[in-house]
Formats: sequence, structure tokens, C-alpha cells
Amino acid sequence: MQKIYPEKLKKGDEIRVISPSSSLTRTGKFEDKLKAKERLEHLGFKVSFGAHILENDLLESSSIASRLEDFHVAFADKSVKAVLCTIGGFDANELLPYIDWEIVRANPKIFCGFSDITVLHQAIFAKTGLVTYYGPGYIAFLMDELQDFQTAEWLKAVAGDERYHLAASEVYTSDAWYDPTQPRHFLKNEWKVYNHGSASGTTLGGNLNTVMLMTGTDWQAQVARPIAFLENAEEEDFYCWNRELAHFLQVYPDLAGLVIGRFPKEEGMTEEILHYILDKFPVLKTIPVIYDVDFGHTQPIFTFPLGGEVEISTEPLRIQVLKG
Repeated sequence: MQKIYPEKLKKGDEIRVISPSSSLTRTGKFEDKLKAKERLEHLGFKVSFGAHILENDLLESSSIASRLEDFHVAFADKSVKAVLCTIGGFDANELLPYIDWEIVRANPKIFCGFSDITVLHQAIFAKTGLVTYYGPGYIAFLMDELQDFQTAEWLKAVAGDERYHLAASEVYTSDAWYDPTQPRHFLKNEWKVYNHGSASGTTLGGNLNTVMLMTGTDWQAQVARPIAFLENAEEEDFYCWNRELAHFLQVYPDLAGLVIGRFPKEEGMTEEILHYILDKFPVLKTIPVIYDVDFGHTQPIFTFPLGGEVEISTEPLRIQVLKG
């Protein structure tokens, strides 16, 4: 399948915010999140919202029909140039059997989100070839601290050149990224190398637990010798990472490189435990493996293309988007 690269955003373009997984109100009132809208508008964009983003059921989501309608309407609307998900969640995969992929294929545009949105990233690429963007959701723009870095990295991906370097923030926080009222505890940020080397290829991945929901389905992305970007969420632990990584490497045995996002403090991952897990897999001694990188469930995060082309190297230590 031929790849489709969406047009980059320009000043004045409309961004549609939708909730294909958890409801926007899972983490509070709509009014309390208007700072995110104001920040996006200050960047020069128009912001509109899906009709059903405030619906909230027993699972802190909304009906399949409501979420599906907002997804289809956002892609079909010619005035909308980017679709931005509010947050992740637990049930975006419920939409997959019902999505009209021809609507997406005929209306390629920026699609951005992370965590549970991984299933939509994978499915969109598998079914249409559209390159999507793994990056902050709408409510991540509420954060004051480190927002300059996060916004700059987001703009590089969705509104900049197709070729750019991914950057490392000087510090990061593992506090509740979705709650700007909580105090921030800054930690020194440093990308680290498990195994040296260099590689280039097509990106694949997202939240590892969510990627595994796709295996064996019609919506699993099939990529030869991918560069995998994998991260885990607060609800998981290093036992989950251990078995899910084993599963991933069985599904994608021809991995060309591995980039691991920072682990949130709730996961309990230490460098000793991570190395112990990585040591289990001989393939990881033959490819470049970088960890503690700026994406996932800590803040701030950069934005990168899924389905795009990247080059990673450890000497010097860098990640470059070649096309995305």
C-alpha cells in the first residue's frame, strides 16, 4: 500500500477535537480545559469540537455510534485540516469494525493522539496508508510547565518541514500530566543507550499494551524491518512490559531498531529491571536500542510520525525524522 503524507498545518487552519476513546470530561469539566483551546488559537489555528465529546457513560466514554460519528464527520469535513484527540482511554478499538476507511482515504489530514489512540494510528495506516502523529492530546496543552518544549516539538511535526530532528528536553516530570493543578517535580532528562548502532526505516508502535490489542486483526500494521517506538502507561507495571515486549518481538521479529519512551514512576521500572528484561532477547543485541526518550506518559513529549521514515543512531545519539 502506498503511503499518504497529510498536508502540514498552516495559520488559520481548523483543528477538530474529538474523543474516540475516553470522554473529555473524564478528567474534569469542559470549561476547565479552555486554556488548551486558547493556546492552540494563540498559535494561529481555529479549534472546533466534535458533537459528542462531552458524553460520559459508566466507563467514562460514550457510545460507539457517538464516537464513530465524530470521527467520520471530522475526516469528511473539508474545512478541518487536523484531528486532535482529547485524551487516551481504554476502548478506541471498539470503533474499528465500523469505520468507513474510504472517508479517511479520501480525506487525508493530520491525526494526532497517544496512549489508547494507538489502535487508531495502527488501523488508519493499515487500512489507508495515511501517516499519523503520535503526540500530545488536547488536554496536554493545559500544562504550563515545559509546555514551550512540547508545543515546539508538536509544531515541528504537524506544521514544519517533513525532515526534522527529535529533541530531548532538559528536564521532565512524572506527575499527573492531565492535572495542571498538581505540583511538578522536575527530574533530569537524558536519553540512554542499551545497544549501539544505527538504522533507518518506517516507524511503528505507540503504547505497547495497546499495540498488542491489534495483533492478528485486520487492523494490524504490517511493516517490514520497522523502527519501533514503544511506551507504557501508568496503569501498567514492569511485569506487563516484560511479557508484552516478548509478544511484540514475536510478532515483529525483523525489528531494525527500538526506541523506548520514559516510564512513568507508577510503573516501578528501574534501569536494572529494564536491562534485565532487554537482556532476555538476543535480537536486541544486534540493533540500536535507545531508552528514556521523550514520549509516552511523562511530560513533556515530542511528536513523531507513525508510518513515517526515521533514522536513529547512538554515536552520535540522535533521532531524525527523514519524512513525516
